[in-house]
Amino acid sequence: MRKTVSWGLFLAWLANDVEEWFTMSPWSQANAAKNGEPLPGPAWLREGISPAHARVAISLMGLIVLVASARGAQTGGRSPFFQSALVGFGVHGVGHLALSAAYRGYTPGVATAPTVVVPYSLWAWRELGRAGVRRNDLRSWVGAVALVPASLAAVHGGARAILWMARKSR
Repeated sequence: MRKTVSWGLFLAWLANDVEEWFTMSPWSQANAAKNGEPLPGPAWLREGISPAHARVAISLMGLIVLVASARGAQTGGRSPFFQSALVGFGVHGVGHLALSAAYRGYTPGVATAPTVVVPYSLWAWRELGRAGVRRNDLRSWVGAVALVPASLAAVHGGARAILWMARKSR
């Protein structure tokens, strides 16, 4: 398996999260109380989040994706963690599209979801198969179902904790 498959996960994530780095906080603050109706999607997007929270959470997610990419490179794509992260990344791209459809407009990350996230994920999954890597579809899907919400909760919870500790230490 070419290393571009495994390290491509981190690069595709980086493209998606550069978009989110600049748009998540301003978008969430502008839309949190729009028309007095709750926003669709995850709880942490229903209220405005600070630029610091968005950037800490994105950085923490970057560490998770970096580790998944490294495991993919070390194992030739055979790592269950890498495969689950790959499936989860693609599903998260579809989630961006669904959230924007529910919102009926732009949401952070949707510009790179159909142009980078979903195409990369499909390509990488095919490349694993072409390289003879056994892809355990069921295990990868189950892993992704667990990994995506757990990692989102962890990075947003971690961001809150880090920022709370930073405020407390002042």
